[in-house]
Amino acid sequence: MDIGSRVSNLRLKNKISQEELAKRLNVDRSSISRLENGKRKVSTDELTILSKFFNKSSDYFLGIDQTSKCISPKDSIDLKTLLDGNLNTNMNYDGDNLTREQAERLKLAMTQIFWEKRQKERKRTEKYGTDK
Repeated sequence: MDIGSRVSNLRLKNKISQEELAKRLNVDRSSISRLENGKRKVSTDELTILSKFFNKSSDYFLGIDQTSKCISPKDSIDLKTLLDGNLNTNMNYDGDNLTREQAERLKLAMTQIFWEKRQKERKRTEKYGTDK
């Protein structure tokens, strides 16, 4: 997703008109339209204003993935430790903060997925005598 799509999605999600956003950025409405359609670049000042206005990081708008695509076994993280340690901090998904209830539901869902996988592996081991 490009920066224009991110701006458009957030604007619509927050029920803000192009006109209103244009006033915030001190540009005309057509500039917002061109930005959202990928025909105009955003300045660093505008990016800062967008970040503050929508309470999102500039990395979010730029589409910078802050997590590694490839994690080596040495760098792997125990999911239980990660979830337990982060339930008391701000967790977010694609830039949107999760409530404590959402974070707990996420932990529950991920734990359930783990145990279902473990159960399937055990059944396969019992049936075929291998854990692969």
